[in-house]
Amino acid sequence: MTEILSVGTSLPPYRVSQEEALQFAREAFQQHYSDIDRLLNVFHNGEINSRYFSAPLDWFKRPHDLKEKNDLYIQNAVRLSVQAVESCLRHADFLRESVPLEEIDAIVFVSTTGFSTPSIEAKLMNELPFSRHTKRIPIWGLGCAGGVAGLSRAHDYCTAYPQENVLILSVELCSLTFQPNDLSKSNLVGTSLFGDGAACVLMAGDQSPLLSHSALSARPSVRGVESSFMPDSEDVMGWDVRNEGLHVIFSKSIPAIVERWLKPNVDAFLEKQGTARGSLSCFIAHPGGKKVLSAYKMSLAIKDEMMAPARNVLRNYGNMSSPTVLFVLAEQMTASADPGEVGLAVALGPGFSAEFMLLEWTD
Repeated sequence: MTEILSVGTSLPPYRVSQEEALQFAREAFQQHYSDIDRLLNVFHNGEINSRYFSAPLDWFKRPHDLKEKNDLYIQNAVRLSVQAVESCLRHADFLRESVPLEEIDAIVFVSTTGFSTPSIEAKLMNELPFSRHTKRIPIWGLGCAGGVAGLSRAHDYCTAYPQENVLILSVELCSLTFQPNDLSKSNLVGTSLFGDGAACVLMAGDQSPLLSHSALSARPSVRGVESSFMPDSEDVMGWDVRNEGLHVIFSKSIPAIVERWLKPNVDAFLEKQGTARGSLSCFIAHPGGKKVLSAYKMSLAIKDEMMAPARNVLRNYGNMSSPTVLFVLAEQMTASADPGEVGLAVALGPGFSAEFMLLEWTD
């Protein structure tokens, strides 16, 4: 089985409280909505305390064209990538000793909130001394599902090459997609939810020499992965690409879709793996928002204590799109776990789609 050895994270410098974000939204939207106070309840009810942005709040009050935003995306994505990789490969809670960059055989890079060719991991390799022969596997367009998808594709790689090691690097700068002239409710809801961040995960095949670097008494191993796609659901979430940049598509039906569509797909996946929901001891969910977490809990009968890591991440960082579930994974790995415990990682994204990964803690 593929082993998860370490997780590192990084954040941009501008921390914004939810109250500050609410006042910003009031100023931006109040002339368009007569019931602005009622609509702004989404900021109070979202169970988010703070988020991190790639620019100060005043920057978002002015329009910026796609090039200006994307240049800022590339600049920040490279910087956050360097920090996340270094955190991952030196993380003393997860590793007995630092992992040299030349031990990395492949990088899976995941993002949706900006564009770069060559992709960001190539720019990263010019900042850090990776091997010149490191394989590059960029993934774009999976949105919030990208974190688990990146883990899954790395698992596929390590299954094929069990002696090798892969970094999954996920970077999203959701704040840079804010549109000051878009007065839609989707943009208002996005303003209440989204933040920026990056995460990096080290995964190793079951014959990798790096397994001896693990400092954990029990670490998560991958038992199985699966992708699920809902046909003809492109309008549920995604981007509308216009001249001024990316406009969020965010259907209010997402929590209802989670409740009715997720359970049969999860149960079918777990049945293939010879596992039932009742045997799960941890739940590593992408916290898309308070309503999405509640939909997970209701549809899958998840215990409150199993939701705690996802709720903590949502409270402290908001929805960062694809890296968010990797922040949850880091929290789960920091908590104590016994060999034999089983967990499910879930993330939902554009398509509409879901990514599943079944994990078992091994010593």
